Amino acid sequence: MARRNNDDDLLLEEDELTAAFLGDDTTIPAEESAQSPAAPAEDEWDDEENIVPGQLAVDVYETKEKLIVKARTAGVNKNDLDVSISDNQLTIRGTLTSGAEDGVENYFLQECYWGEFSRTIALPVPVKEEEIEAVLKDGVLTISFGKVQQDTVKKIQVM
Repeated sequence: MARRNNDDDLLLEEDELTAAFLGDDTTIPAEESAQSPAAPAEDEWDDEENIVPGQLAVDVYETKEKLIVKARTAGVNKNDLDVSISDNQLTIRGTLTSGAEDGVENYFLQECYWGEFSRTIALPVPVKEEEIEAVLKDGVLTISFGKVQQDTVKKIQVM
């Protein structure tokens, strides 16, 4: 239980907890425990073999007659999008470019993802592949599919 007498007591308990978690009986000095883990070496960031395409977030829902897939693709040119369907799986690929940033010497914060992205999802209901419409409007890609109408439940007689 954390003591609230002063900040040093609270730090000491956090250090003791860290030491116990690491399986060490010694207490870690407060100045060491406050340091964050080391960042990967710079050459690890540049290793193109480790680059994985970004994951595209999607919403998938249905109406009475359609299946709808929506993806936020703000900043993506429609010519940089590739949308395909095969074996009831939808794949959306694209590239998000940051534009030209000539003269940048140092980033202080870089949270935006720039580069290739890809997402493949299994469609939850059968769709009519000849009834697909894809529209990119206001940074949102909306893909709508005509659903294959399932017959009502058919009773099967057991012999």
